[in-house]
Parts: sequence; C-alpha cells; structure tokens
Amino acid sequence: MQANPLERLLRHDRRWVLGGLCLVIVLCWAYLIAEAALMARGGSLMMPMTGGVWSLLDAGLMLLMWGLMMAAMMLPSAAPMLLLHATMTRRRRARGEAAAATGLFAAGYLIVWVLFSLAAVLLQYGLQRAALLSPMLALTSQGVAGVVLIGAGLYQWSPLKEACLRHCRSPLEFVLTRWREGRLGALMMGLHHGAYCLGCCWVLMLLLFVGGVMSLVWIAGLALWVLVEKLAPAGHWLGRLLGGVLVAWGGMALWAALT
Repeated sequence: MQANPLERLLRHDRRWVLGGLCLVIVLCWAYLIAEAALMARGGSLMMPMTGGVWSLLDAGLMLLMWGLMMAAMMLPSAAPMLLLHATMTRRRRARGEAAAATGLFAAGYLIVWVLFSLAAVLLQYGLQRAALLSPMLALTSQGVAGVVLIGAGLYQWSPLKEACLRHCRSPLEFVLTRWREGRLGALMMGLHHGAYCLGCCWVLMLLLFVGGVMSLVWIAGLALWVLVEKLAPAGHWLGRLLGGVLVAWGGMALWAALT
C-alpha cells in the first residue's frame, strides 16, 4: 500500500529535526552577531545601556538575550541526543506504539538553560551594579576574573563534572535507560538530559564574564569547546587538560592583581 502524506513525513523525521535545529541555531547566531556589532558601536537590540536599576522590560530582554545565546551555544552539542530520540520515536511509531514528538524533548532541554539564563541575568545585574563589568560585559577586576578561572578549572576535575560529562557523551545509554512514555515523558527526558548538560557546562558558561558576554570570539570558542568535550573521543581528557590551563591562568591573574 502507498504511504499517506503523514506516514511519508514521519519517515523523514530526522531530516525535519536536523533542519529545525539548524534553523534555530542559525537564527540565534544571527542575533548574537547583530547584537555584538551594535554594542561595538554603542548601541544594542536588548541590552540596558545604563548601570542603574533595570525595569522589568530590561530584565525580560536580558533574559531573552541570554536564552538565545545559550540555545546558540548548547544546541549543537545536543544534536546527537535529539536525533537519536527522533530515531527511537520513529521506530516506536512503526511498531504501532505511542511516541511523543522530539520537539517536546528539545523544549525540556531548553527550559533548563532558560533557568540558567535567569541566574546569569541576576549575576550580571549584581556585577553591573557593583561596577565590575565593562561595556562588553567583561569583568574589570583581574582578581575576580582569576577566582572565576580557578573555580572553573577545578570544576573540570570534580566528580560532578565527570559524572555529568559521562552521561552527555553517552546518548544511547541515556535513551535506553531513561526512556519515558508520552508527551510528559518526552518533556521530562529533555529536562533530565538538560540537567546533566547544565551540570557539565554551567561553570564554563561563567567564563563569558571573563572574556566578555558579548564577545563573539569567546562565545564561539566556548561553544566549540563544549562540542569537542562531548563528542571527541578524547573529550574527557581534553576537559581535564583545560582545567589545568584555567587554574594556571587564574593563578597568574590573581598574582597580577595582588602585586
């Protein structure tokens, strides 16, 4: 029997997931590039331009900015998990079993990073009120930057980092051992995977305050590092190597601040 249009569409679900993922990532990066270009000229699409008290609109726009930035940085490394979920969903549909759309999994994943974005906005507000950020949102205190670098380096060697990274590097194991049924199940799976991803990368995201939150070089560099750490065969050991580099860098920054 000839497949109906819906069945033909579902056969290409991985293409739709990959295409939608690429579209979201490209749009988020387009925003970041436009925002960075405007800030270099003293303007902004969403950024409050004063160090005073923010309005609710200012805070909302900053949350949107951080959310878009986290999506641009983290979705590429989540692509293998999303594509695997799409494959499992298609196979379950082929067997006549109920399966929720991968979009719900992606939504759960992004919710976790929106919550992180909220914490980052609060931190940024506090740093701006303390006059510790430059116009490009980089720390102006070498001492504080050194502490952040050392903390990030030590975290790279922590058991929590190791456990979270292990889960992020094993999408098949995650899907096989933590599969949940239904729409709520897909959303919860996304939240669960997002929590592991957050545990793996949240300290690295704080390094944006060292190089500049709106520095495209730092944003792209950290996004590429997250991708390598999760997908490269030696990603685990590269992460530990980075930890040593960050501790050494932070120590030099602290020494410079104290002398």
